[in-house]
Amino acid sequence: MQIKLSENRYGKNAVQLSRIIRHADHHEFRQLTVNTALEGDFETAYTRGDNTKILPTDTQKNTIYALAKAHLAGAMEDFGLALAQHFTSNNPQVQRAEVTLSEHAWTHMVFDGQPHPHAYISNGTEKHTATIVQQGEAITVSSGIKDLLILKTTDSSFEHYIKDPFTTLRETSDRILATQCEATWIYSTPQQDFDTLFQRIRHTLLRTFAYHKSLSVQQTLFDMGKAVLEENPTVQEISLVMPNKHHIPFNLEQFGIENKNEVFVATDEPYGFITGRVVRE
Repeated sequence: MQIKLSENRYGKNAVQLSRIIRHADHHEFRQLTVNTALEGDFETAYTRGDNTKILPTDTQKNTIYALAKAHLAGAMEDFGLALAQHFTSNNPQVQRAEVTLSEHAWTHMVFDGQPHPHAYISNGTEKHTATIVQQGEAITVSSGIKDLLILKTTDSSFEHYIKDPFTTLRETSDRILATQCEATWIYSTPQQDFDTLFQRIRHTLLRTFAYHKSLSVQQTLFDMGKAVLEENPTVQEISLVMPNKHHIPFNLEQFGIENKNEVFVATDEPYGFITGRVVRE
């Protein structure tokens, strides 16, 4: 029997980067988490302890900070492209570089209708994400949103499903629909106006969710992805993860009170977990 090394990769995870871009009358503040992963001719490092082809993960971390000043002045995706290009062009043993980025959402505080020049408020858990993969001349860019907590109080139903001896769930024609949405889409080329497209796609996802007459989370997921593809020809495909954040009507009848879909119990676990990928034919 022969034993050999199969797939392998290494890199630096959870690099925390903050950047201030100082303009004459205001500041921009950026906060990112960056991961790097390199694949290539590293077999002897694993099998023999030969580190002569290893770019240390600490060096990868330092590279992120060093390139941030010149390349993190615009779209996060462009910064990721610069990092992937740096690792592959300066290290011939690297066959594939993957850079994953997650940006924390901060917005200027607003007072009397005017944004404060350097004071910010967090947008909660929502994050803008991106993954850049460079393998030779081939480059793939995907972007997305993570932890987008959205809810609507009507225009959602769930009826006509399978009922077996273990089914206790009641049908409803009017319920709360809430989810912590995660969306990831792939661009057709790595040359895009990433920030404009991100805001447009985010708006499309929110608008579709809000106005959709939902018969199930599955149907809403598909229509959200379909709308993104219809409105953005440079997007190849989109994947969505939409866990169902249940709000269950509380039984007020035990107290002689009628509950007309007004009082609910919000539950974290267990929860329905719905995913889907929407593509062009």
